[in-house]
Amino acid sequence: MGNGDNEIQQRIQVQIPPRKPFSHSLKSSLKETFFPDDPFKQLKNQPVSRKFILCLQYFVPILEWAPRYNFEFFKADFIAGITIASLAVPQGISYAGLASLPPVIGLYSSFVPPLIYAMLGSSRDLAVGTVAVPSLLISSMLGKEVNPHQNTKLYMQLVFTATFFAGVFQAALGLLRLGFIVDFLSHATIVGFMGGAATVVCLQQLKGILGLVQFTHGADLVSVMKSVFTQIHMWRWESGVLGCCFLFFLFITRYFSRKKPVFFWINALAPLTSVILGSLLVYFTQAEKHGVEIIGHLKKGLNPPSVSELETAFGSPHLLTAIKTGVITGVIALAVMMATAVMITLLFLTPLFHYTPLVVLSTIIMAAMISVIDYEAAIHLWSVDKFDFIVCISAYIGVVFGSVEMGLIIAVAISLLRILLFVARPRTTAMGNIRNTRSYRSIEQYPDANFVPGILILHVNAPVYFANASYLRERILRWIDDEEDKLKHSAKNDLQYVILDMSAVGNIDTSGISMLEELKKNIDRRCIKLALANPGGEVMKKLDKSKFIDTIGHEWIFLTVGEAVNGCNIILQACKAKAKAVETEAADNKV
Repeated sequence: MGNGDNEIQQRIQVQIPPRKPFSHSLKSSLKETFFPDDPFKQLKNQPVSRKFILCLQYFVPILEWAPRYNFEFFKADFIAGITIASLAVPQGISYAGLASLPPVIGLYSSFVPPLIYAMLGSSRDLAVGTVAVPSLLISSMLGKEVNPHQNTKLYMQLVFTATFFAGVFQAALGLLRLGFIVDFLSHATIVGFMGGAATVVCLQQLKGILGLVQFTHGADLVSVMKSVFTQIHMWRWESGVLGCCFLFFLFITRYFSRKKPVFFWINALAPLTSVILGSLLVYFTQAEKHGVEIIGHLKKGLNPPSVSELETAFGSPHLLTAIKTGVITGVIALAVMMATAVMITLLFLTPLFHYTPLVVLSTIIMAAMISVIDYEAAIHLWSVDKFDFIVCISAYIGVVFGSVEMGLIIAVAISLLRILLFVARPRTTAMGNIRNTRSYRSIEQYPDANFVPGILILHVNAPVYFANASYLRERILRWIDDEEDKLKHSAKNDLQYVILDMSAVGNIDTSGISMLEELKKNIDRRCIKLALANPGGEVMKKLDKSKFIDTIGHEWIFLTVGEAVNGCNIILQACKAKAKAVETEAADNKV
């Protein structure tokens, strides 16, 4: 057995990373969490004045790009701004109605935010303005507390308060670098949530399409359908025909632009074209006298200050609802020339929207929202990951049959449950040798891989924490029991070694170390040896500090699974040779 020990000692030992102070590890973890882009890297070895300028440019990006702005940039921004404004103006007016607000508020929200973002934002390719889902959320959540038609002033105050807190919340996320919180909204969650919200938004546009005056503030399918079909006698066919015609026009332009991408501007200008054509049609036919609702007077001028509205709302008993609405809106809601075009509209062009039919605004919203329902993504989720599909459908059903906030809560809860299941019940798989190679892979993935006689190789596929330590101990012992039963029935060698492949174990805590200690004691009683293969640096540091390496012996920690198998085989062969020598010696003595 001495030769076997020498061969084991000659192999490359798994190294323990140098110890670092806890403060250094904590600083590194916080930096990677909150500043993964390392924005302050360029501050090193810079004079104080330069550091001050670079910090200002980081927090106010316009100071960095404005000095390099030239006429070529202006031409591109001008075209983009006019194009986006042609879409933002009618959509802003439409989404204001979705939030049960005066149409001009939609234009206000498309004017100031882009100007602020131009100074503080980091993307040059982002359009900032009103969005359908937050608009619907404001209406559904605040509309339950205050009727926007019966108490318009209080409702407006609560909306201003909610949007104020949405802005404060998003600004805090940016300053504190907490944007990673939104990562808890998985792709499946977003697909289902946005699809459900788009469905509800489309259904709510039946009010405008059918020319209804009274309509529910509920955002669920049942409330919308009840409101529609209990007012059949109030349906206006004139409005319905006009809506279907413009909806068809919007779909045709979108289809044409997708087939001919060079004519993308046709689809972009279609909403504004619809507003112009609809306004002219109503003006010349006086359709407003025959059941077609119009916007009416729009106040000219830029945004009036709303600080006084906030002061009043802060004393309202509905303040908590406004804050909750603002925070949820801020989560869900996570431009330059466009703001100028909207400003011109506010100053000079608002009278032109007087005859704009509300049904046209409804068709604009419906056309925009139908494209958000990504059924192809849902089908893809079904084919790739059934659990993700369940998350997607749960979010969709929660929004459509419950409410926007309920759908979001359900989707996030299911996503977090999935994370907990992954952490608390990590997979362990048996490994075998791929024929004619030195590679060891999962038996599930490679059914032809060969088991190594007398050795059980298990791959642990997750960090080992308090949440999964007990489960892993029991699961590994079950693997051992199953393997021993199998060997007994096949009359092969007894199980001699258990090798844990730790390549996927990124970290381990004290509960995980206790689990390894208990596991070793348990299998020692069965006369089985435990070996570890490919533990990472963090794991080795913890095992070293806890003295577990001394307990198991450094010679039982291997660089690869292949080395671990070779080491175990060498010892196994040495043991057999020694046992045979003992038997031979005993036989000779007997003779």
